[in-house]
Order: sequence, then structure tokens, then C-alpha cells
Amino acid sequence: MLQVNNLEVVYSDIILVLRGISLTVSDRAIIAFLGSNGAGKTTTLKAISGLLEYEDGEIKKGTIELDGRPIHKMDPPEIVRLGITQVPEGRRVFAELTVEENIRVGSHTRRDGKAVVAKDYERIFGYFPILRERRRLQAGFCSGGEQQMLAIARALMARPSLMMLDEPSLGLAPLLVGEIFGMIRRINAEEEVSILLVEQNAVMALAVSQYGYIMESGKIVLDGPSDKLIRNEDVREFYLGVKGERERKRFTEVKHYKRRKRWLS
Repeated sequence: MLQVNNLEVVYSDIILVLRGISLTVSDRAIIAFLGSNGAGKTTTLKAISGLLEYEDGEIKKGTIELDGRPIHKMDPPEIVRLGITQVPEGRRVFAELTVEENIRVGSHTRRDGKAVVAKDYERIFGYFPILRERRRLQAGFCSGGEQQMLAIARALMARPSLMMLDEPSLGLAPLLVGEIFGMIRRINAEEEVSILLVEQNAVMALAVSQYGYIMESGKIVLDGPSDKLIRNEDVREFYLGVKGERERKRFTEVKHYKRRKRWLS
């Protein structure tokens, strides 16, 4: 479905953030996209969404294709109409608008008629029943978990074929994290939506995905099926904080991967 080929991105004409990355998102798949803060994961999503120019960013090399069609020179609304939506880090709901208004904003690029949009609006409450109860409430007064559900619901209203989620578990309690990831699995299965999942919670991301990429300093340093990545010694030690069967490393020890990078040898 989505093919990113040898992508290089520069900010302010001098800061090279992405250094020739390539990745593939298959039809109806969940792909985990992992890496430390500042590795370039969010920049990759913005490049796919066409949002780089709003932050003085530019694609210098490479291509991005959706179903074989180049999209890296398209405007964001056109990319959304083609079927790609992004749920940004930190939710980014419209705090002054109601929950209902936020959800309806997601359909503003659609041209398939009010009746179809209204039907989708009702269907989305099947995934997020709490949002029906909150639909008249200003989004700024919703909890963090409710706002995350709202951001996902808003993205679904665009009827995407590919949804990109940037840190959906950020700032949420563990019980809510499990609920959000359960919804991601359900949406993927029932709506047949491909998902590119950027996530710091590597355990959860690899548990729900079929394939994963690990990024470091603007490059893809490791990729493979998720069930193999989660058993990989380096991934377990450096991203999951586990060494051997039972020993859990301290965070300060985990950061040794920056000097060692055994997977690059």
C-alpha cells in the first residue's frame, strides 16, 4: 500500500533529519515504528502527510508512493482524500469545540454525501461509546484517554485506508493504554485499515503489529516480523530493558546501545 523509498528530509536547509530511510506498509497490516526520542519517527509521518512545509522542512531525496502513485509533492488535503490520516502526538483536539464537532471535522475532505457521513458518525460511537456520552462536552474538558479516543475517531471519519498513530499511549494510565491498543486492533480488523504505529511502548507495539522497524539517528537500523523482533537479543536489551530471562536492566545501562549498536556490525 505505502512505499517510502530512500527518503531524505532537511529542516531549515541545513539540518538533515532523515538519512535515506525506506519502509513499506502492507495492505491491512499494523506496522510498528520504534526508536528513541529524536530518531526521526514523527518527521517521517509528517513527510507522508505532507506537513513538512509548515515546519520549514523539505524532502530533498526519495519518494513516497501510495498504491504506486507518488504523493510526496501533494498538499495535505489531497493526501487525506487519497486515504491517509494522521493522529498526531499529544492528541491535538480542538479544545473549544465539542466532541461531536471534533469528530465531524474529520469528514471535511469527503465528497460522498451527508447521508454516508452521518452513518459513519453513528458507527464510530460503536468503537467509542464514551464519546457519545460526552458529545456535547467541550473537548478540552475531556480526560486524556477520551481525547485520544476522540483524535482516533476524528481520523476515522475521513474513511482512511491508512491511519498513522503517533504515540497513542503517551501520558495515559496503563489500563487505558491496554484499551487504546485493543481499539487499534479492532479498527484494523473491522475497518480493514492499515496502521503505521509510532510508539515508545515497544512491548505493546510489537504485540499488536505484524512487522516492525527500528529507527536511530534518522536511519532504519533493524526491521523484521514483530514476533522475531520481540525475541531479538538486542531489541530486548536496548528497547525492552531485558537481559536474559529475568534480569531487567536500569535505564542508564540500556542507553549503552548508543555506543555499541551491535545490529549494525
